[in-house]
Amino acid sequence: MGNSFGTLFRFTIFGQSHAPAIGVTIEGLPAGFVPDMEKLQAFLDRRAPGRDRFSTPRREADAPQFVSGLRDGAACGAPVTALIYNSDTRSKDYSELEYIPRPGHADFPAMVKYGEHRDFAGGGQFSGRLTAPLCIAGGLALQVLYSLGIEIHAEIAAIGGDTAPETMFGRIDEARGQSDSVGGVIRCVCTGLPAGVGEPMFGGLENRIAQAVFGIPAVKGIDFGAGFGVSEMRGSENNDPFYFDGGAVKTEGNNHGGILGGISTGMPVVFRAFFKPTPSIGKPQRSVNLKTGKAAELVIRGRHDPCIVPRAVPCVEAAAAAAIYDAILEGGR
Repeated sequence: MGNSFGTLFRFTIFGQSHAPAIGVTIEGLPAGFVPDMEKLQAFLDRRAPGRDRFSTPRREADAPQFVSGLRDGAACGAPVTALIYNSDTRSKDYSELEYIPRPGHADFPAMVKYGEHRDFAGGGQFSGRLTAPLCIAGGLALQVLYSLGIEIHAEIAAIGGDTAPETMFGRIDEARGQSDSVGGVIRCVCTGLPAGVGEPMFGGLENRIAQAVFGIPAVKGIDFGAGFGVSEMRGSENNDPFYFDGGAVKTEGNNHGGILGGISTGMPVVFRAFFKPTPSIGKPQRSVNLKTGKAAELVIRGRHDPCIVPRAVPCVEAAAAAAIYDAILEGGR
């Protein structure tokens, strides 16, 4: 199913943006693992809406309630299920959009695939709201990885094409003032991952990370190491020479982003995720009415992020953690 990810560390996300609750069921957490709930909540708070002026004013606590899989605070070996209850929904804001697909959204293909039974309020199952359960699964994976000496950290690399930390957030204010939106780039680094994790070809570490990251709505691209720039290099420029550092083998550079042949090299795993602008904007947009068969114009109401990138940083960390932990477990079986 499209809502599930992983092989041994496997989770399934469920719910819709305006459903009574959203959640996740996780398999593969080691029995005896004790989640640090304060750290998990702090991680979820980084993604939660309504926390700063750059996000949607929708306000949700995003406080998970664990209903299975824990006994006396520790994982007991059974699947772990956590729920997040939605409390600040305004479905009426979407009443005019039942037959008019929003440009840039999944409304049209969802209508084709699921028909009139689809849930379109807030984007339904295609909403960025579903990254909250992703952050539960990935947040727990981050804690397990940390206990193994592996850390994952992401940061904003660009917003609206601006890479200067002191000015990039101004692009969000500028776009919002024009009833528009902007996209951006998030850079993620994983350190402490030993060499030898991953599989060749279709089971490669890059493949796994990319699959998880593309589960975040609005992601339209991903690259590793020197990324798309390698197409303009010569082999003598792109190749990272090996050397001994004590008894460890390292490389002088990291154009390969810590992965060769789908398998980790022991160097930091480095990738970038590219996000499109939030498609829900206040400007009038051209569309069609699927019921009348005529052209239509719409102005999207509701509460939306003028830029999804700031809230997506923990989502990228969560996706990377889930993919890397699953690859570690699979390599050890």
